[in-house]
Amino acid sequence: MKTIELTVDAQGVALLTIDVKERSMNVLTPEFIADLTAAVETVATDDGIKGAVLTSAKDSFIAGADLMNLVNAYEDGRSAEEKYQQSRGFQSLLRRLETCGKPFAAAINGTALGGGLEICLACHYRVAADNPKAVLGLPEVKVGLLPGGGGTQRLPRLIGQQNALQLMTQGTHLPPTKALEMGIVHAVVPADDCVAAATRWIVESGDAEQPWDKKGFKVPGGAGLMHPGSVQTLMVGSALIAKETSHNYPAPIAIMSCVYEGCVLPIDLGLDIESKYFTSLLMDPVARNLTRTLFINKGAADKLVRRPQGVEKTTVKKLGILGAGMMGAGIAYVSARAKMEVVLLDRDRDAAEKGKDYSRQLLQKAIDRGRSNADKAAVILDRITTTDDYALLEGCDLVIEAVFEDVGIKADVTAKTEAVFPETAVFASNTSTLPSSVRAKASKRPDQFIGIHFFSPVDKMPLVEVILGEQTNDRATAVALDYIQQIRKTPIVVNDSRGFYTSRVFGTYTNEGMTMVGEGVNPALIENVAKQAGMAVGPLAVMDEVTMELGYHVAMATEKALGDDYKPNSAAPVLKKFVEALDRRGKRFGKGFYDYPEGGKKHLWPGLADAFPRAKEQPSADEVRKRLLYVQALDTVRCLDEGVITHPADGDIGSILGWGFPPYTGGTLSLIETVGLQSFVDECDRLAKAYGERFEVPDSLRQRAKSGVGFYAEYDGEARSAA
Repeated sequence: MKTIELTVDAQGVALLTIDVKERSMNVLTPEFIADLTAAVETVATDDGIKGAVLTSAKDSFIAGADLMNLVNAYEDGRSAEEKYQQSRGFQSLLRRLETCGKPFAAAINGTALGGGLEICLACHYRVAADNPKAVLGLPEVKVGLLPGGGGTQRLPRLIGQQNALQLMTQGTHLPPTKALEMGIVHAVVPADDCVAAATRWIVESGDAEQPWDKKGFKVPGGAGLMHPGSVQTLMVGSALIAKETSHNYPAPIAIMSCVYEGCVLPIDLGLDIESKYFTSLLMDPVARNLTRTLFINKGAADKLVRRPQGVEKTTVKKLGILGAGMMGAGIAYVSARAKMEVVLLDRDRDAAEKGKDYSRQLLQKAIDRGRSNADKAAVILDRITTTDDYALLEGCDLVIEAVFEDVGIKADVTAKTEAVFPETAVFASNTSTLPSSVRAKASKRPDQFIGIHFFSPVDKMPLVEVILGEQTNDRATAVALDYIQQIRKTPIVVNDSRGFYTSRVFGTYTNEGMTMVGEGVNPALIENVAKQAGMAVGPLAVMDEVTMELGYHVAMATEKALGDDYKPNSAAPVLKKFVEALDRRGKRFGKGFYDYPEGGKKHLWPGLADAFPRAKEQPSADEVRKRLLYVQALDTVRCLDEGVITHPADGDIGSILGWGFPPYTGGTLSLIETVGLQSFVDECDRLAKAYGERFEVPDSLRQRAKSGVGFYAEYDGEARSAA
């Protein structure tokens, strides 16, 4: 066996040591499952073996399924019956393990997730190492699936329906001590004693029969339609899932169904039910979308798949930040937390100190919540030096400019910085709209000038958009990406254009929302449908947050820059009316699409009905949903055609992590593949006739629909190779 080493000690206890070669963590590969099948049969049929202990040769136990196989499962050509039989095969293996008449114990020496924990649940005894870095859980829901190796049946039979459902529908990770408290493991021991403790159990008291196979077994806390506790758990759980998912995610509902239906039946029938629901999820694109974008492609981005090859790895030790406003203050915090020396510069020392206050407040919250202490906070704060003196930027490896979105102001601070910082240093401009190539004209070193777009609030938002100017060299790109990895953010790399990728495409969302207001669509319908479709915030609420004034300012700046080539967007009349006539400029000004009463809850401004009279016929919720989502997907295609983004993975990652596009879609481009290329094109043709040229289908997409070749097909393996 290549993935399991089987040895038998003098007491007749077999030790199965798992080691999936060429993997940093053990995963459920076909080779491993075949080896485990053979090992279980050896233990079951060898009279010289009393029982067996499963453990791992690695620091972790088993991390679960191979995610690459899950991504491929949706389009691998296998029928539902074939996928069902594969699921039943793994279940049969674990069923053979627990019913073969020999006791099995799991010596869980590290993290056990998904199928890894399901193997442990099939063992008759579970002892976990007291490892603070280890976690146990069934997180399949996070990739759009359910535990398909018996987890939905064994866990509720072990700890009760309510506790099991909370863990499985939320994908919760538990430390070993909490798993012990809940009854998932039988003991937690020092790491060095893990295998020995499992062996002692087999020798001294090994019981080869599971509780659910014993006569008279009942699910802890009850099960079935007639049991009050079970009914309450399922009713409340169903309502909570509907509220949290708007039925966009099928996995939590399938988990509830497995537990409800399976727990009133013998476990073998329950396992069959589980396999049927598991297969239905494999046949659904949501699992493919979540796995591909948020695990495979995000993992590749985190490992800097877009980093130029051949450039030596760099580490930012000293960072300069120009501007101590909200963005600069947030960048200072995450950088100091990542152990960098930070120089936070503003027009005067008081302004810089106000920026440092942001770090003080965040650190105090961490202390108040028991996540840190005063000594650790002091160390982080000591790394931030506030100043108005550019001379302190000497010795910086990287300087990030985060001043007001004005070309003149940005040019001034660029010149002052370049006069003092090292020739090898990279200058990065944090901007959401201004083209880097335009900004680089103010630099004497345009090859070392790069755009870095952070999202607010910096400490919470996971994405950073790196914008390459026309002259940006590979080293500047590498330094920016290495820095982003240091602060543990996810980068995407885009080429320069007005609005880049994220701001440009997100603008189509807010534009469509405002356009519908101008058409007389009920604003409550717009906002509610957007949230039900899975967008993080409704388009009107977003405009209030960023302020109509900023949108108006950007539109004016764009018109000035483009001159005769400028074309106002469809929402321009609405935006202009809000700023010029209504003087409702957004949340910061106390009024916008919403009212913000002191001490009260925000609500849509009642005067909207007078300012923009309601149309007699209102669109369906589905029509509003398509307009809001499809317009973003179409512009992402244009960004790919124009080379603003160079890989569909960046488009999908950026849309979800950058502005909250619905994760279940997999991102803006994956949405098109999910709908179906031709179906999407046909629907956009209809929308273009009804609402205008912003829904016109690019020729590239029309050709792609004819050929049936998806966005990822021509890039197959490129991003995933780094995952």
